[in-house]
Amino acid sequence: MKPKRSWQQAVVRYLELKASLRSIKDLRRICRMLDPYLRDKLLTEINGDSIWSISQRELAKGNKPATVNRYLATIRGILRMARDEWQWIDNFPKVRMLAGEVERDRWLSRAEADTLISVCPSHLAAIVRYALATGCRASEITGLEWSRVDLQRRTAWLNHTKNGTPRGVPLNEDAVAVLKAEKNKHPRFCFTYRGEPIRSNVCNTGWLEAVKKAGLTDFRFHDLRHTWASWHRQAGTSCDELKDLGGWKSRVMVDRYAKFATEHLSVAASRIETNRTGENVAKLATF
Repeated sequence: MKPKRSWQQAVVRYLELKASLRSIKDLRRICRMLDPYLRDKLLTEINGDSIWSISQRELAKGNKPATVNRYLATIRGILRMARDEWQWIDNFPKVRMLAGEVERDRWLSRAEADTLISVCPSHLAAIVRYALATGCRASEITGLEWSRVDLQRRTAWLNHTKNGTPRGVPLNEDAVAVLKAEKNKHPRFCFTYRGEPIRSNVCNTGWLEAVKKAGLTDFRFHDLRHTWASWHRQAGTSCDELKDLGGWKSRVMVDRYAKFATEHLSVAASRIETNRTGENVAKLATF
């Protein structure tokens, strides 16, 4: 007979295990939001009705499906860990994500990217160019240290990533050029502002003003990563290659970029081309 464990016990252990993640503040915020709903429940008492009630009440508050889905994903993550890793429970109810979430599909053309870079302050232009060359997230760029860069081997190593897994980043010519230009500006950090490490959020007034000057609308810094991935797929990079380049753990997040590469379908598309006789479909045999 397994001892009965509460939701609050699971949350405490979950947050302790996730403490090193860059997104820990968001996880804590979500857990605080969920606390009024689940604080008094044992894990075995959380059922489909409990989860349905949370989603409906959050929607009634005016939250979008994407926001509610982040709450549901956290519940699912905690319950799955309680079952699979801690063996606190034998099973948990299916947590189904809400429909209606619009997948963000914002990326820049080469010309738009050049315009954005041209209106950025020099320190921000370097960060934008590096993001477009590597697909790294803002925190991975501002936290990059020279001790983790090898320009000879054209590689950078990230020890703090969104999913908590260290990874290597291959540096192409564009990325190497950016880093060489930043060399000797600071003994430790690669990207700085007025000689000091960038501690604040990249999406500050300087970023917002640059986006406005470039004539861009509905564009966030993270969309530079979407732009990088979209450019790769348009250039023929496979989804598996892109998954490894971007440090994704699964193909799910990468498959969204599959639409940008259609070369493998060119033969199929040509099958109904109008031929020289003006027909576009072969005649069927008459029996």
